[in-house]
Amino acid sequence: MDRSATKRSPWKSVSRDRLLYLMLIPGVLFFLVFRYGPMFGLITAFKDFTPMLGMLRSPWVGLKHFERFFSDPGFLTLLRNTVVLALYNIAFFFPLPIILALMLNEVSSLAYKRVVQSIIYMPHFVSWVVVAGISYTLLSNQGGAINEMIIARGGEAVNFLGSPRWFRPLIVFQSIWKESGWGTIIFLAALSGVDIQLYEAAIMDGANRARQLWHITLPAIKSTIVILFILRIGNFLDTGFEQIFLMLNSMNRGVGEVFDTYVYWSAMQSGLFSYATAVGFFKSVVSLVLVVLTNWLARKAGEEGVY
Repeated sequence: MDRSATKRSPWKSVSRDRLLYLMLIPGVLFFLVFRYGPMFGLITAFKDFTPMLGMLRSPWVGLKHFERFFSDPGFLTLLRNTVVLALYNIAFFFPLPIILALMLNEVSSLAYKRVVQSIIYMPHFVSWVVVAGISYTLLSNQGGAINEMIIARGGEAVNFLGSPRWFRPLIVFQSIWKESGWGTIIFLAALSGVDIQLYEAAIMDGANRARQLWHITLPAIKSTIVILFILRIGNFLDTGFEQIFLMLNSMNRGVGEVFDTYVYWSAMQSGLFSYATAVGFFKSVVSLVLVVLTNWLARKAGEEGVY
């Protein structure tokens, strides 16, 4: 075989598929600029950063900021708040798009199905600022629609927005209302690939809807569920800065302060840029470990995993 021809073959492939490679450029640039580029700033976590000296000339302090964070009395509170809220999201929010997709898949009327999909998709395009505004309008102690109904029925107003007991359910409910419909898209796409002949054969064998769901539909989307669950675990400690920040106040901060908001207050209010970077770095490392561990468990269970 001609070695020169072998060496030229990759370039021939690039030339042949040049339009596809051109379409790839925006995605590559996005990850380089917004994902890999900012990683250089992680060195700030190991320095005593001051804006006058800059990132490179600031003195090295090693693990000083990590030690300060782990020895902080509020570390366990932050960890507990973040983990509990993340577990709530996984337990109540993650299964709902799957359930909605399965329900929509059973709808025989295409027009009705499209109308329902459009309705449940729309909240995704509403910003968290608007969601917070709606929540304050409905749940406020003074003039809130929900409390007005409670008072009209002879009850007492409930402090939904300031009570620590109601903070986590409120955050989870907001996430469900806003994103559960949008999350059905991937599962509906996976369900569209199920061979219709499998259902026909199951009907011939006398299987009812429940049996078809359990033995055909769920196994068909099992790999999709596993992959999305692994990716979800990767964002386990990302509880949503904007949403939490907008709903925090002095009365519910004890259960609502999480790593994301703590990083913001440390950097923007206190000017502790290196310390805030160390906290964010810790969160990223934990997320990486969780992804690797979950992917390993999935492969051990016979699933493909993410890699």
